[in-house]
Amino acid sequence: MAISAARRIAFEVLRRVAAEEAYAADLLYAKLEPGIKKADASLATELTLGVLRWQRLLDFLLQRYLQRPCDQLDLEVLLALRLGLYQLRYLDRVPQHAAIDESVELVKRARKSSAAGMVNAVLRRATADARIAGEDVDKLIPAATALEERLGILNSHPTWLVARWLGSFGKERTTALLKANNRPAPLSCAVLEEEASERVADLLRKSGLGVTPGRWLRGALQISGGNAATSEAYRTGQINLQDEASQMVAHLVDARDSQTILDACAAPGGKTTILARAAGPRGRVIAGDIHEHRLRIIQQQLTRTGIINVSLVALDATRPLAFSPGFDRVLIDAPCSGTGTLSRNAEIRWRLKPEDLNEAQRSQTAMLRNALRSAGKSGRVVYSTCSLEPDENENVVAAALAEAPEWQVISGRAILAPHLREAASAEKLFESGGFFRTFPPEHGTDGFFAAVLARG
Repeated sequence: MAISAARRIAFEVLRRVAAEEAYAADLLYAKLEPGIKKADASLATELTLGVLRWQRLLDFLLQRYLQRPCDQLDLEVLLALRLGLYQLRYLDRVPQHAAIDESVELVKRARKSSAAGMVNAVLRRATADARIAGEDVDKLIPAATALEERLGILNSHPTWLVARWLGSFGKERTTALLKANNRPAPLSCAVLEEEASERVADLLRKSGLGVTPGRWLRGALQISGGNAATSEAYRTGQINLQDEASQMVAHLVDARDSQTILDACAAPGGKTTILARAAGPRGRVIAGDIHEHRLRIIQQQLTRTGIINVSLVALDATRPLAFSPGFDRVLIDAPCSGTGTLSRNAEIRWRLKPEDLNEAQRSQTAMLRNALRSAGKSGRVVYSTCSLEPDENENVVAAALAEAPEWQVISGRAILAPHLREAASAEKLFESGGFFRTFPPEHGTDGFFAAVLARG
């Protein structure tokens, strides 16, 4: 029996995500070439990201029919079972026989034929179990189960992370966050010439895409219904694919004509592009990253968008920077846990460990300290992450400023306001202490944090 291109691609991507700690979005981008049919590309994406998001719940349900723990199965067998059950539970348009039969074929193709009968039997039993297909899965969880464990199973997140969020956000906001993380993330783009947004929207529509105005920014559009990276607007450098919260962080830098700007953790380059355009032809952006291959990604962005006022440099931002103090603006968009992007990068939730946050905080604090030393006397520094965790956000700012008391957090409301749509309120994006923060279920963006710092 032939296996559809969509299931074959999803299976291989999931295998590499699990075995090589690769990222699903990168692998899908590489595999979903223009020759792949639109329907196959859509289904492959749905299967891959759906299985990653619902992995814990799928394993919980599968365990009812298995004689040994899921984590003791061969990886290929477990992935085939997850793929089959995901289709049976979540995809009404997929015929049950296709979900089951092709899962069995995937196991055979992976040279695990001895498990084919078991995969077939498990999925057929799941098909006949109304509790598996229905919405009352919570009745399968023992009544005495702790809240964080129950929410973790039902919403497919690690228990330790749910417990953290319950302590930070409370039950209602945590539940909303868990549900938001299991929905497809909105796809937004930055229009590089803000005043051309309507013209660019029309161009995207001509490429067969659905386009609506951004929720927050005048220079942002939301895109649906296709691969925006193949559109004329993208190929000719008129847009960057970038979440609105990420765009807002770049605007908070408040880059101006003729300034010299350091973007110390610049890859993949979306913020760099915004900074470079704001600095103008007489300005200069130094864009750094520790990895050479990520610098090449930035260069591809710059080439596509026609930007020439950026210099790329390999640097480790945790170490003292080899620049004389004097930058007008410094951006530290620090590598982080990424807990604000779990809708977009579902695999992060299964890789992250509590101790990772402590290690990240040490590196992030070192980066911010170095950034403060690199700024000129009247310069500003913006520290940002795509994390929801205080360890990586306000705690980092507090630790860095404890050693640099001449610096303080300033409000970015007035900086961001000119870029917002008329109906958007800057007040909803900033806290009383001046910190910028977005929360996925409330703002409809990734979860970002930023602090704008200036000398007092």
